[in-house]
Amino acid sequence: MGREKVSSKKKTGKKSNKKKDLPFLEHLEELRWHLIRSIVVVIIFALTAFVFKEIIFDEIIFKPRETDFLTNRLLCRLGDYIGSSVLCINSTELTIINIKMSGQFMTHIKVSIVAGVILAFPFIFWEIWRFIRPALKNKEKSVSRGAVFWSSFLFLIGILFGYFVVTPLSVNFFTTYFVSEDVQNQINLTSYIAIITSVVLSGGVIFELPVLIYILSKAGLVSPGFLKKYRRHSIIIVLALSAIITPPDIFSQILVAFPLFFLYEIGIVISKKIEKKREKETAEFLKD
Repeated sequence: MGREKVSSKKKTGKKSNKKKDLPFLEHLEELRWHLIRSIVVVIIFALTAFVFKEIIFDEIIFKPRETDFLTNRLLCRLGDYIGSSVLCINSTELTIINIKMSGQFMTHIKVSIVAGVILAFPFIFWEIWRFIRPALKNKEKSVSRGAVFWSSFLFLIGILFGYFVVTPLSVNFFTTYFVSEDVQNQINLTSYIAIITSVVLSGGVIFELPVLIYILSKAGLVSPGFLKKYRRHSIIIVLALSAIITPPDIFSQILVAFPLFFLYEIGIVISKKIEKKREKETAEFLKD
């Protein structure tokens, strides 16, 4: 009976490690199927966005240029409260033009694909996680629980931040900036869409900073001491990033920089927890 139990354990052990010991080509085959499933989900969401173009364009993309947009209304109320009309942004009517024959159709396709990627992001990350997970140790798996949720959550918060905070400020700045009164702004459709998509996606990517610090800390590439030491350098990098994704005015840059500083500080806390856990595990190992 004892031998049977041992042999059964060996069999189950072999079965659990089967995925880890896959040949390189089989790993590539598995990765290919993860990518195919991700692409299929992106296409499904992109087709859905393509069908509901009125919602995507009229209610989402073109909304930040209107006075009744949530951010514009809140800023205008704040301006009325402090007695300043400067905060009443996007108060003038903006006309968007198209100068290419296929411009509107191609824009429709591109926006649908971007919408598909944003909506499918949790599933894409989940597929990546499923591919990486078998190579992790049991302790690493338990520690990494919730990775898909937190990555998706931070990405969504970044998308919303880019859309509700940075986008209206960018639209207002670029549509009201004039080099001369003789030059009138007639905003091209592709130019408008490019600004919106780049700002929104940048917000989603930048808000993944705590996840990046977590991965680097787990790999032993960064430590809380390292992050604290280069905190001043991080301020310069954060200001540079905020300058890239926002219009070139101080108010917008500071508004974007604060959440990035906060995310960096969260990253330090995460790195500190990982280091403490690693030190505890090392101490237990040395005792044994």
